[in-house]
Amino acid sequence: MALFKVNGLTVTKLLSAEIDREKTLQTIFQNNLEELLNVIFLASEYSTSFGGRIDTLGVDKNGAPVIIEYKKRADDNVINQGLSYLRWLLDHKADFELLCKNKNIDVPIDWDSPRVICIAESYNKYDLDTADILPINVELLRYRIYQEHILYLEPENYQKVKVSTAGIVKKSKAAKEKQQVLQKQYSVEDHLKKANDKIKALFLSLRENILANDEDIKEEPKKLYIAYKLSTNFVDVEIRSKDIKLFLNVKSGHLKDPNHLARDLTKPKPIGHWGNGDYELKIDSEPDIEPAMALVFQSYNFNK
Repeated sequence: MALFKVNGLTVTKLLSAEIDREKTLQTIFQNNLEELLNVIFLASEYSTSFGGRIDTLGVDKNGAPVIIEYKKRADDNVINQGLSYLRWLLDHKADFELLCKNKNIDVPIDWDSPRVICIAESYNKYDLDTADILPINVELLRYRIYQEHILYLEPENYQKVKVSTAGIVKKSKAAKEKQQVLQKQYSVEDHLKKANDKIKALFLSLRENILANDEDIKEEPKKLYIAYKLSTNFVDVEIRSKDIKLFLNVKSGHLKDPNHLARDLTKPKPIGHWGNGDYELKIDSEPDIEPAMALVFQSYNFNK
């Protein structure tokens, strides 16, 4: 993506710059993990029992373990590497939970929703095809460093497809029961089961408004909420029986809310919650959507 610096009525194109050392990219992300990805840093080059090292190990604000791998060369196979580490981590849950305890992470660990994030300057066709066909979601992020010390980060666009292996691979009942589930899948329909007809209709209207902002917005149903994101979540939607909660990924003091619709979850003292960000608001009727979307759009701009 071309970036330009505006100076009055003149624009100057910013040229991409090379990172001086391979380790620099990893260090930049690890030093700014919460700002860039809303992930809490746990460890760098974390050793596994089979000899490999996880580039960056973290946990997100909802307790999901996060494995981050950086693609530094064109031939690096970070997707397969990340999945291998994920399988290892799921066999060593106690080690991860102890690491979190030692880092004073008190959120319950969500082993149903582990995350694998790959970060690269570019991906080839084989990377994208692999991500497409996988039965779990692997997050592919593209970065670029520009002059003026600018870091550009965006999700790699790919259309997740479901490939049925019925009739191709047959497994015994015992093998199916033994097979490890790496990542539990949730759907919008799972969340709508909690709501009455009025709230279902309200959510569908809200959803349409959110997705209309940008064709690159991704909808990701999680265990406790539905996330809407670009490179990171900008709003998390929790559907309840009689209302809908929205969590805005904006830091305390940065949301312009003249009508005081949102609640600052950091004041007077921090309140634990599942969604990302410091603000929460509730809606329970159609007229609530327009003013709520004004705040959602602020969070979208803040995180894009």
